[in-house]
Amino acid sequence: MTTLLAKNATLVVTMDGERRELRNAGIFARDGFIEQVAPTSELPTSADTVLDLRDQILLPGLVNCHHHLDQVLTRNLPAAQNTNLFPWLRALYTVWSRRTPEASRTTTIIGLAELALSGCTTVFDHTYVFQNGCKLDDQIDAARELGVRFVASRGSMSLGESKGGLPPDNCVEEEDAILADSLRLIQQYHNPDRGSMLQIVLAPCSPFSVTPDLMRESARLARDRGVRLHTHLCETLDEERYTLEHFQMRPVAYLDSLGWVADDVWYAHAIHVDDDEIRLFSQNGTGMCHCPSSNMRLASGIAPIKKYLECGVKVGLGVDGSASNDASNLLLEVREAMLLARLKMGLLPPEGPRTQLPASHPLRAKEWMTAREALEIATRGGAQVLGRSDIGALEPGMCADFFTLDLNTVGYAGALSDPVAAVVFCAPQRAHYTVVNGRLIVDKGEITTLNLAPVIKEHNRHAASLASGL
Repeated sequence: MTTLLAKNATLVVTMDGERRELRNAGIFARDGFIEQVAPTSELPTSADTVLDLRDQILLPGLVNCHHHLDQVLTRNLPAAQNTNLFPWLRALYTVWSRRTPEASRTTTIIGLAELALSGCTTVFDHTYVFQNGCKLDDQIDAARELGVRFVASRGSMSLGESKGGLPPDNCVEEEDAILADSLRLIQQYHNPDRGSMLQIVLAPCSPFSVTPDLMRESARLARDRGVRLHTHLCETLDEERYTLEHFQMRPVAYLDSLGWVADDVWYAHAIHVDDDEIRLFSQNGTGMCHCPSSNMRLASGIAPIKKYLECGVKVGLGVDGSASNDASNLLLEVREAMLLARLKMGLLPPEGPRTQLPASHPLRAKEWMTAREALEIATRGGAQVLGRSDIGALEPGMCADFFTLDLNTVGYAGALSDPVAAVVFCAPQRAHYTVVNGRLIVDKGEITTLNLAPVIKEHNRHAASLASGL
């Protein structure tokens, strides 16, 4: 058995049921699970791994609920810099289809490493273009190399341009092959146990890239095998126009007709929804993943996060693909989520005398997205969206997933009257330590589980090769 002691933290943000914040405290873990969260004086004095966290803040590992790791290969491509979703996709589909298994390994490691350096310990990935012999196994193996907790989806596209879909025909697959591979992956890899390091999700890409039959059959298979479901929804008004034209329904109604509004489902984005649709999500336990940077990058809109939270909808946070974000920094998304919610509040129409109330008044205060609320979305919220009760908080019995930030840095200078809020209000800092399953993944701001330099070099070769085909 292996033990880990993290002690002397200036502050421990537990995100437990009482949302405790403990001073001069730490964690003791055994075999990847937390046994104690307490003041340092009450913790054991020794362990196999001991981390001295003086001048550091300790937080639960962040949970990334939506990413496209394969897109790290296509960051910042000129052809996709200044477009919204549909032309952006058309510019990139064929580039992604040229990805190789070797490139899949490096792009996964690079994306996961960047996430770990931002304090992320659990990552959901949505890959849906599988050509040139690429398989989900490539990314699963790469995630094991780095050591993060991985939720891998068997994404899919089956509706090519010739059949009325958006993607080119050479980027889609036959539906029988998709379902057969989905079953193989579930049988081979999915681990539903508490503390699982690897789970499988089925994730048809979007209403404009898969058929209704594939949506229904994916849901049937997922529910038969006890895995979750994910897709993009209501990201842009283009999508709404597509479903109205092809199915005579808004996107939410269309998915509801296919059995895709349920407590084992979560969506990416869910921006363009009305109050009735939000209530429908709440009543059915359906979750959503907020991707603020991507939504701004592609001019998609501002998701109604505060409305979701007030209605009891499960909300998590995601970086989205690195071709619509150009970064894999989840701590940055925490900050952007808070700021974007405030921007949306400022864009609301005047409400008469209520707008004259001071911001501290109870009627106004609840409208503000706070720093702690944004952190909760990225931790407890993400765990709920992924259907997990073993991550997202620091308390006995939970997975030993956490990260720390050095408070004695220029980025936090003058901000330590409230260190928790400083983590969000100030510019995102690199994690000092990141621990996953009780194992040190980031040590003093550097990846420890593999040599990243040659991976970066190889990754840049693969990315240049893809870009040269444009």
